[in-house]
Amino acid sequence: MLVLVAFMSVQVYWFYFNHDVLIEAGISVSSAPDLNVIYSTAGRLVAMIGATVFVMVTQNPQHYLVVLIMSILREGQEMFIDPLFPYANSPASPVMDFGIHAVIVAIEFMAFVTVWKAAKGKSDSGQ
Repeated sequence: MLVLVAFMSVQVYWFYFNHDVLIEAGISVSSAPDLNVIYSTAGRLVAMIGATVFVMVTQNPQHYLVVLIMSILREGQEMFIDPLFPYANSPASPVMDFGIHAVIVAIEFMAFVTVWKAAKGKSDSGQ
C-alpha cells in the first residue's frame, strides 16, 4: 500500500505544483477549465491517499475493501481511457498500456477477493 501512496503522492505533486511535467506529457494547462480538471483530479487523489493511510493505521480489512474498490474502479477506468487518449511522451503503446492496467486491475481484484474472504471469515468467527 505504501507503493500506491507513493505513486499517488507524486501525481498529486505534479497536478498541484509541477505543471511542466503535465505540459511535457501533452496535457493542456492553459485555461481555467483545464486547471479545474487538473485540481479536481489532484483532490480525488488526495482523498484516496487519505483513505489509504487511514486503512494502514486502522488495519481493518473491511476498510481496506473500500480502498481496493476505489483503486479497482480508478485503474479500470484508466485501462480504457489511457489507450484511447495516450500521453504525448508515453513510453508504452496503447495496447501495452491497456495490458499493464489489466494486470494491475487483476492483481487488485485478487487482493479484494482475498481480503473479503479474510474479513468474512473474521466476522463469521465472531471477532
